[in-house]
Amino acid sequence: MNTKKTIVAFIYDYDHTLCTTDMQNYSFIPSLNIQPKEFWSKANDLTEEAQMDSLLAYMYLMIQESKRMNLPINREAFVQLGKDIQYFPGVESWFKRLDEYGKERGVEVQHYIISSGNKEIIEGSSIYPYFKKVYACEYLYRDGVAVWPKSVVNYTTKTQFLYRINKGVLEISENAKVNASMPDEDKPVPFQNMVYIADGETDVPCMKTVRSNGGIAIAVYDKKKKKPASRLFNDGRVDFLCEADYSEGKQLDDIAKLIIDKVAPMDKLYRLHYKQVDEENKK
Repeated sequence: MNTKKTIVAFIYDYDHTLCTTDMQNYSFIPSLNIQPKEFWSKANDLTEEAQMDSLLAYMYLMIQESKRMNLPINREAFVQLGKDIQYFPGVESWFKRLDEYGKERGVEVQHYIISSGNKEIIEGSSIYPYFKKVYACEYLYRDGVAVWPKSVVNYTTKTQFLYRINKGVLEISENAKVNASMPDEDKPVPFQNMVYIADGETDVPCMKTVRSNGGIAIAVYDKKKKKPASRLFNDGRVDFLCEADYSEGKQLDDIAKLIIDKVAPMDKLYRLHYKQVDEENKK
């Protein structure tokens, strides 16, 4: 019988969920002397013309546009872009606040990112140290220069990372382990202990996976752009709809704490059930 501590995993998208726009819009695209709308239009055109994955298109375009402007395309330069990210209210105090709230109730709160943005930029952001693991698009580097996408996290591949979190098999290279059978009681983060927080339709597969296995999904929105999140709620894709204000005492903060309150006793019942199963099987 597994007697590990109770863990609640908060899993986030990044762009438009924690930060206010696409992470490339803050400083990378301005460094190209073009507007975000122009860059993303080029990326969309490339996607259609080449019939390629949209994420591969934007990653390719980042390299080509950097070369055009003689900008560095090394990891350090991309990481530095993270310092200019702007967050929704309360984000920078959110993680420590929930960690402390969980600790007071005997619960370990963990935070994860599953994003289609650039991992390098996220690594340079002020909130990066709070995440147990970040899954995002990343470049392969040779002689310090970005040469090829090493990993791409699109809306359909996002779900695999939920299973990695569920089983505690966090390294991408550990494919055999993540596909191996594991008794439910041995999985460190049961799906019912997961909370998925995101903003858009590209997150629907993850929302569905979490909810169908007993977890909770929350759609957040910028108060100026509520419609996409409202559609997710009205279509039954999420359990809750909240303004992206992570400040203490706001609705999102209250809901997160209520979830922690609920998970703590439920996880004890879950583990007691499997303890009794083990005892009966030994007779």
